[in-house]
Amino acid sequence: MKAPAIGLTLGDPAGIGPEIILRTLKEVSSLPEARFIIFGQRKILEIWGRHLGLSPDLLPSALEAGNVELRETGLPLETLDPGSPTAAGGQASFDFFSRAVEAATAGEIQALVTAPISKNSWHLAGIKYRGHTEFLESIFPEAIMTFWSRRLRLALFTHHLPLREAISRVRRQNLVAFFRILGRHLVRWNLGVEELLVCGLNPHAGESGTLGVDEIQEIIPAVSEARSEGLNLSGPFPADTIFLKALDNPGRMVISLYHDQALIAFKLLAFEQGVNLTLGLPFIRTSPDHGTAFDLAGKGLASLESFREALWLAWKLASGQAG
Repeated sequence: MKAPAIGLTLGDPAGIGPEIILRTLKEVSSLPEARFIIFGQRKILEIWGRHLGLSPDLLPSALEAGNVELRETGLPLETLDPGSPTAAGGQASFDFFSRAVEAATAGEIQALVTAPISKNSWHLAGIKYRGHTEFLESIFPEAIMTFWSRRLRLALFTHHLPLREAISRVRRQNLVAFFRILGRHLVRWNLGVEELLVCGLNPHAGESGTLGVDEIQEIIPAVSEARSEGLNLSGPFPADTIFLKALDNPGRMVISLYHDQALIAFKLLAFEQGVNLTLGLPFIRTSPDHGTAFDLAGKGLASLESFREALWLAWKLASGQAG
């Protein structure tokens, strides 16, 4: 099988994204067999290379090896301020990402691995999207945020929304539509999930209506309807125990109703190994499950593990070797 083309975006130029990519290129021989296309700017990588004390031959050697390409994207940055969110950094990271999405949509790359962006920087730049997934959702309405690790798999019904807004979306018709889309894309990519477990919204999943009626009025009817259509779905379960039901069971995936309900448990277990995988796209998109880590930028301390896991998962899916 032909090696897939995998895009890499630098993320926020002032965060740890460029550092992670440079240090990953340093060990390019340990990466899966693929063609890697970096969407970013050579000047940014060169600045970070000097700042980190890396060999000046690192980037040229990687580019000359034949399996790494750099596509210059966006307006050149006038200045680079490591460790700080800026409007210029936000615009640059958005340009890197949007250009990579164009390439993926056109079939130029089969998978995309994105280094972290700063939502604050995007806001300073006047970009209306809260993050990667929201931008993807504006193009591909079925986009779903999921998280993968060796120990736990999760899908988010809502993601970067204020809690009041997320709760307002917990309605039967919305849930059923989400369950259908998720089930379809899990099968499409052969992800090995056999059973979906649905979180309750209220403490103790409402305790038979004594702690809230959302489960009775919205979630239970949605689960029943989806089950009648053939989806292997159960719940709602109390959020304080549901993750134990899926822990170390790769055939089970937890559906959480809002961002922190999922991510508190996930990052406690797999902060340095977890991967964010966007389903519902015509291509693969993964990212590490951490942010820009401005406090670590330029110190050479950032862990490469989550980015490596994201890259390997993208390669497995693009190569048809998941499951």
